[in-house]
Amino acid sequence: MNIKGFRRMLLGEKMPDRNDPKYKERYERDVEAGRKFAKATRIDKAAAKVQGFANVHRTLFLVIVFAFVLGGLAWNIYRITVVYRHQPAERTATEMQDSVLRERHRMLQEEELRETGTGNTNRSKTDLP
Repeated sequence: MNIKGFRRMLLGEKMPDRNDPKYKERYERDVEAGRKFAKATRIDKAAAKVQGFANVHRTLFLVIVFAFVLGGLAWNIYRITVVYRHQPAERTATEMQDSVLRERHRMLQEEELRETGTGNTNRSKTDLP
């Protein structure tokens, strides 16, 4: 959209009327282009079938439409609650470092137990390398 279009939108200048002779040709050209597009993509036939079904089965059509809308709303609420409940536990850098050190310490103790085979981890200072 160009600057003039933004100015019209912001300042509220009068929008062209379809019956205004100044814009009538443009309006008719846009309507014809829309009709050609609808015909090429067969949207016009699909819309006619939906309209025919809606005219014959008014209540069923409304039930289908509102069920679709309510189903979409329910699905969105469900997904929001699933995402909200699935927030990962926040861990600080200190907690992560502490867990790494504890794991390392545990692994070293297990290795030491396997080497000595006695299970006695109370060694004197002279036994240290």
